[in-house]
Amino acid sequence: MLFRESAKTIAARALDSSLYLHLTEQFVHMHGYRPSAAEVRSWERSVPALAAALNDAGLGEVEVMLEYALPLNSKRADAVLAGVHPATGEPSYVIVELKQWSQAEPDEDDPALCRIDAYTHPVLNPIEQVRRYCEYLVNFNGAVAEHFGRVTGVAYLHNATEFGVGGLRAIELDDRGQLFTAERRGDFIDHLRTKLSDKVPGARAADELQAGRTVPSKQLMSVAAQEVREREQFILLDEQQVAYRVVLNAVRKAKQSDHKEIVVVTGGPGTGKSVIALSLLGELYRQGVPALHATGSQSFTKTMRKVAGTRKREVQDLFKYFNSFMTTEKNSLDVLICDEAHRIRETSANRYTQAAHRTGKRQIDELIDVARVPVFLLDEHQVVRPGEMGTVEDIKAAAAAKGLECHVVPLESQFRCGGSDAYLRWVKRLLGLESGGPVVWEPDDRMQLLVADSPQEMEAFLQARRDRGYGARMSAGYCWPWSKEPRPGDPLPADVVIGDWARPWNLRGDRSVSGAPPSALWATDPAGFGQVGCVYTAQGFEYDWSGVIIGPDLVWRGDRWITDRTQSKDPVFKKSTSDTDVDRLIRNTYKVLLTRGMVGTVVWSTDPETRAKLHQLVGGSTREPAPV
Repeated sequence: MLFRESAKTIAARALDSSLYLHLTEQFVHMHGYRPSAAEVRSWERSVPALAAALNDAGLGEVEVMLEYALPLNSKRADAVLAGVHPATGEPSYVIVELKQWSQAEPDEDDPALCRIDAYTHPVLNPIEQVRRYCEYLVNFNGAVAEHFGRVTGVAYLHNATEFGVGGLRAIELDDRGQLFTAERRGDFIDHLRTKLSDKVPGARAADELQAGRTVPSKQLMSVAAQEVREREQFILLDEQQVAYRVVLNAVRKAKQSDHKEIVVVTGGPGTGKSVIALSLLGELYRQGVPALHATGSQSFTKTMRKVAGTRKREVQDLFKYFNSFMTTEKNSLDVLICDEAHRIRETSANRYTQAAHRTGKRQIDELIDVARVPVFLLDEHQVVRPGEMGTVEDIKAAAAAKGLECHVVPLESQFRCGGSDAYLRWVKRLLGLESGGPVVWEPDDRMQLLVADSPQEMEAFLQARRDRGYGARMSAGYCWPWSKEPRPGDPLPADVVIGDWARPWNLRGDRSVSGAPPSALWATDPAGFGQVGCVYTAQGFEYDWSGVIIGPDLVWRGDRWITDRTQSKDPVFKKSTSDTDVDRLIRNTYKVLLTRGMVGTVVWSTDPETRAKLHQLVGGSTREPAPV
């Protein structure tokens, strides 16, 4: 929040321009850079219009909170009006979205969007915008969490006529989404009088809102518990339960005293890290403890939003990215659950980050700072990109530098790959990620491992498994170029070309094209079978049968693996990436791909000598009938 005063005081300060100087100074203090000319202009034109309407309504003692920051979010509401409801005597809050627009029309495809001349692309209808602000505030501010009726919203387009913007009301209106124009200023004044009393000052109500803890409402807790915790009854075993309890105990200590500590849960694929994360998220929300889930994986986060938050926007908002906390205040959360923490980057900044936010602060420090109990769940062998630094040692070093306790809980039992510890050890020894060198695979009753003689044979075998009701995917090392996304209706470019066999990569974007699912859903949507997945879409997921194509970036020569960085088409490998790092990341890539299958894995290499080595190590072939 940049400024808070009564409507009467704001109107007076707007006359002598001291208000805008103060807003600018506060903005610079909070954000580290000056507001844009357009932002200052909106203050100079919109704030006086709102203050005048309030004073004309006799509501000069209502508190006005300008540029009110929403909890755990970089978004700001233009104004929040705080007062007392004239009928109930309870605190009452009106979120106001101010627009200088004179003309706008609903988007012809979606009335929740609208079009104005100043923009070439559609923007959110201000009615929908303010409605979402209301819902977000109710979900995350404890002062109104149990009293959602205390928060209402209006969009005030003080330069507009009904003819210019009246079409925006094509969207459904409710108490959290109303729209008023300059032509209906009288109606706006009447509406404010129904929400705010002219008899009682609003300072106390504003104090209460400001003092409200960042905490979910019971409504959100019940939704989170149902959608995240109770949809599947997770049974945590042994060290999984230990990790779960360690976190809850740390939360209890944090609540009882000014205490902060870090918990690291480390384990290989399928050890239950994500199950622990979701169990914690549901339990913490049932207890009313402010907690969020974050990952560095777009595919993982989008899938969680889709699966856990189906048709529940408030549940979807629980799932964030690691770079979501660049401007969040320290200890704003009780708990931040960082799943897939091996994806932590050196910094949250990217090419789209504003210069003022390029502070150089490490992402790991941002994640530690934001919560009383930061929880990191990771697998060090899944670091597959340069710049990823989510290791136990990195986190312990960051904790030590801050003088914080750091508890590490290792997970041993695993549930991926059919629960076969033998298969996981075989993969790690095969790739040189564990000492001892490759060994012959000895079949167990948990996991099947087969070698194909061609990509056609692999695909046919996997399709036969699909015909029997199993899920299956094909993935490959990043050894083929990746064409631009096709236009809707055009065929997918078959980039993965091996002899006379060619298939497309999974899509890159967020929309379905030609029947193929968007990137984030490749591993979970049945339509993903037709494309070849890469490590970035496969990581974090599992399916019954996994087909893995080892490309020419990893070949067996004599008695060892040779990595050939010139064969990798992965754009994340820069000239500055050392050969040692490239070798480690390529091996980790294949470790991830080879551990996605729950029932079985079929492997094939583009290199003849490598195929011969695989046949020597693996007795099974796709030409043999495999028991399923």
